[in-house]
Amino acid sequence: MAARDTATEVLRYTAFSADPAGGNPAGVVLDARGLDDAAMQRIAAGIGYSETAFVTPGPTCSAERDVTVRYFSPVAEVPFCGHATIATAVALAERAGEGTFTFATRAGEVPVSVVRDASGALYATLSSVDPYVEPIAPADLAEALAALRWPVSDLDPALPSRVAYAGARHLVVAAATRERLADLDYDFARLAAVMTRLGLTTVQLVWRESPEVFHVRNPFPVGGVVEDPATGAAAAAFGGYLRTLGLVGTDASLTLFQGADLGRPSRLTVELRPSDPRVHVSGTATRLTPG
Repeated sequence: MAARDTATEVLRYTAFSADPAGGNPAGVVLDARGLDDAAMQRIAAGIGYSETAFVTPGPTCSAERDVTVRYFSPVAEVPFCGHATIATAVALAERAGEGTFTFATRAGEVPVSVVRDASGALYATLSSVDPYVEPIAPADLAEALAALRWPVSDLDPALPSRVAYAGARHLVVAAATRERLADLDYDFARLAAVMTRLGLTTVQLVWRESPEVFHVRNPFPVGGVVEDPATGAAAAAFGGYLRTLGLVGTDASLTLFQGADLGRPSRLTVELRPSDPRVHVSGTATRLTPG
């Protein structure tokens, strides 16, 4: 298997930014046939990005339009990853052309459409699996806040803490001020422990600038990463959270800014459509040059 690892071509993209210096880098393996779980995990760890996507031909159609995708962080597989989905869709469209791709993921089927925007860049939109929102027990929230080192007085009561899902589980915690969001210095091991116990992929920290504009940050200690600079799966879950709690309308276009505090600014667009339970997350992706 070591020889196969060496021969595997890994593409590198940054998602949710047209600037290589922004966005969230992802590895993309467009031909993962012959790689077992251990090999995929080893490759993802060697790349070191928060996620690497591994693509194999899907069960019913061609490898170009219908694919199976698995996602590995440096330390574990996750059921779904938004930024690696955007990166993979752009990589596929560069080879197969614009259009709709169907990703079979561990979380379910995720359609992804790719078009060229006004600048000529490829722009991808993923449609999440059906989202849901769950309450979090007060003791669990208290432990998560203690790990974050955030006092309850720093929270925004208009955006109550909940567990939100749209392919992966995320704890939504809202800051009352931008300054609170910017000051992130958490206990890595303690937060990882509570997240593991609750089956969380990231914590979605948010601050609401206006009714349709949010600033977000995403600690990801369970993946061996301190923080993600752009998190499409959490953005989808957050869109479902806002709709379920009646905090936005059923027909809404939201902008999420992420990564600025890390020096990798990212922009994610979240769309909610009437009579459509899925959440739609859009952005571009830019090829990175190894080195």
